[in-house]
Amino acid sequence: QVQLVESGGGLVRPGGSLRLSCTASRSIFSFRLKRWYRQAPGKQRELVATITSPDNTNYADSVKGRFTISRDDAKNTIYLQMNSLKPEDKAVYYCNVAGVGNGYWGQGNQVTVSS
Repeated sequence: QVQLVESGGGLVRPGGSLRLSCTASRSIFSFRLKRWYRQAPGKQRELVATITSPDNTNYADSVKGRFTISRDDAKNTIYLQMNSLKPEDKAVYYCNVAGVGNGYWGQGNQVTVSS
């Protein structure tokens, strides 16, 4: 079992920045896929960013150039740096790690972008 604890969400003005963190209860190095999803009210959960082993990254078109996913294996932590935030980025953000036959989710972290 792996527990994923998220932090770093909150309220920010349009154009601002936030960094989300997702810290695991044990090493997640062996999980090939490390991802951030988000779910806005009334919408389906969508994939925002993925980092794989080695460090290949992919982003949804809506966040490309603004968001950066990274990881620190020594700290068992995944990050999502979000810059130039827009009101449409408002959502609950979830981290996820996945390997062969298993996967785990964080509890979700609210991000609100509003003036």
